[in-house]
Amino acid sequence: MVTSSGHITKAGNMIKIFGDNDIAGWIKYLSEKIIQGNAEGANLVIIGMRTRGEFIARRIQKLIADKTGREIPLGILDVSFYRDDTRAKLKQPVVQSTQIPFDLTDKRIILADDVIFTGRSVRAALDGIMDFGRPAKIELAVLIDRGGRELPIEPTYLAHKVILRSNEAIKIHLQEFDSDEGVYQIEC
Repeated sequence: MVTSSGHITKAGNMIKIFGDNDIAGWIKYLSEKIIQGNAEGANLVIIGMRTRGEFIARRIQKLIADKTGREIPLGILDVSFYRDDTRAKLKQPVVQSTQIPFDLTDKRIILADDVIFTGRSVRAALDGIMDFGRPAKIELAVLIDRGGRELPIEPTYLAHKVILRSNEAIKIHLQEFDSDEGVYQIEC
């Protein structure tokens, strides 16, 4: 895990606790750990979970290519149809496209996401991945672990852990999707 500066600024019920430099450092750290853990790189692919996991996966893919010269195939996975809690919340999921243009059979997958909380999104992603083949191995790379697991799922590669109270949440903004870049603590 990486320590960070944690400059705090407040806007409404959102408190910015980490900035763009922290996120850049965390993604670099994850990339380096993935390279160390997959030295031979054979059959390695990276899959980003929609929405922000996609952009984290793209950044990791680029850093790995810059450092090793290896272009790792990239896929994007939408887990909406695989969630077990959509029906319980009586919501219609907003479904986006999944783009995995290769067979996952015997691949070593790095699954990338921004925040891990209960583990339910990751469980849904595992179900989705199995529809594309039977991988040799799946490893999870996450920027922030906010605790509160309901399922026995833990990241293989973790950049930072944040302890929150039950009435708090965490939200990551990335330049590719949001108007700014940073990590926000939200009072619910």
